[in-house]
Amino acid sequence: MLVGEQPGNEEDLRGAPFVGPAGQVLDRALDEAGIRREVVYVTNAVKHFKWEARGKRRIHQKPNAAELAACRPWLDAELEAVRPNVLVLMGATAAQALLGHQFTVTKDRGRPVDSDLAPHVLATVHPSSILRQRTDEERVVAMADFVADLKVVAELLAQA
Repeated sequence: MLVGEQPGNEEDLRGAPFVGPAGQVLDRALDEAGIRREVVYVTNAVKHFKWEARGKRRIHQKPNAAELAACRPWLDAELEAVRPNVLVLMGATAAQALLGHQFTVTKDRGRPVDSDLAPHVLATVHPSSILRQRTDEERVVAMADFVADLKVVAELLAQA
């Protein structure tokens, strides 16, 4: 089970998680890590798209604690229904929503952490962070690091 922050513009319009640009990055990374997207349940910590209008564009706004708390019952219900063997939290918002505000993705990414949420829990960056890198070289490095994190997930899945 993969948990992101919230739907993006494309996800909001299409009504499905990770189908926009970040979803394309996720699909590529999963493929490179040897994980089939069809066997992964993908969702978000916040169920609505929080945005700000800039001209004709809808620009993502970070959800606040009240919005995370309001959506938590749905996320808990998904965890209960899916009962994942491996839970991957993508980005600081998802990780802190489920592991607490003290959790730091940049420090603890790609390593399993102790949690009652699933037998194996780890956090990594959100795929959209790769798209926000300034140069092609930075994007290549960020993608390689993301794939390395997902290879840890693939190893955990192989043990199941």
